[in-house]
Amino acid sequence: MTNIDNKLDEGPTGSILRDLPSPYQSHSLGLLHLPRFIAKIRKHLNNELPKSYQRNFTKGFDGFLCLHLGIDPQDVIECVKNTANDQELEIKLKELFPAKLNSHIWNRKVVQMGMSDMALEKLEEVKLDLGAENRSDLLSFADVIEFDEGRIQ
Repeated sequence: MTNIDNKLDEGPTGSILRDLPSPYQSHSLGLLHLPRFIAKIRKHLNNELPKSYQRNFTKGFDGFLCLHLGIDPQDVIECVKNTANDQELEIKLKELFPAKLNSHIWNRKVVQMGMSDMALEKLEEVKLDLGAENRSDLLSFADVIEFDEGRIQ
């Protein structure tokens, strides 16, 4: 089922949002996944975040990003909630985030998450749930997100 207005489809693991940014998209501050987290926060605040996304909201990449930055995900939610536009949000995020973002360290984690021996089993389980168990090109969790949301065919 597709809802064109909300760009929402039903897939094997629940609702799929087709309008979220890629986890590979970086924010102007240089952090991968941050635009995606912000977009999910906005949907959450508007009660538009499907259950299939709620279970990992502020966890998964969202939580790992906040852990990397040494902040609480709820503080990012408050920043998004209390700003009127992207320019104001960027100012608040710069105030919230540490001076040293270590973007290069975080960005490498995003693109490699799922490639370690410990995570490979979970990655294969997720691929199986998506009916993509034979896809050797899905090497990381970010790749699986890309596949699930239709950016990788």
